[in-house]
Amino acid sequence: MSKRIVQIALFLIVFLVGGWLGFRYFTPQHDAKKESTILLEKIREVCKLITVEGQFSEIYSHSEYEGYFTMFWDKKVLVRVRATVAAGYDLDQLDVHTDLATKTVYMSSLPQPQILSIDHELDYYNISNGLFTAFSPEDYNRINSEAKELIRKKAGPLLLPAAEQQASKMINLIRFMVESNGWTLVVDGQEQHLPQ
Repeated sequence: MSKRIVQIALFLIVFLVGGWLGFRYFTPQHDAKKESTILLEKIREVCKLITVEGQFSEIYSHSEYEGYFTMFWDKKVLVRVRATVAAGYDLDQLDVHTDLATKTVYMSSLPQPQILSIDHELDYYNISNGLFTAFSPEDYNRINSEAKELIRKKAGPLLLPAAEQQASKMINLIRFMVESNGWTLVVDGQEQHLPQ
């Protein structure tokens, strides 16, 4: 009986050691491989002045189907959009030239303020697919675009008036720099001077 127990114990030990070695050396390793290729497509010179920036947070509910039997077709998702929106001026539209003989800087008035950039993040919650439908990568891209456009529409009326109020401060700053060097600033045909 003791010989039989030793054989069973030896068999179990060999089986366990063999299983452990097989698992250790023959199981495929799960090393994550990451590759990245960054391609620079274009560089262009820009001259943009950000005068105001706003932080926005929006809850966006997206539903695809209304009507009968919504449980079969409706795809729903709740999205939280967090965005930083910058507004200001595209100074490429500003016309500036100088007259060295009269030491005068001629400048057109500042262009209309505009939304210059939207940096946003989306967090998806409560994703609910229909019985016969599911969200695709194209759906998520469309939701991303819709959310960005929603932020643009809400941010414009709030930030653009504030950016426009900064226009006089910008003109005063330019006027100060020009006149501190002994020059004269003319904005849209009207000579500008610092108050004495």
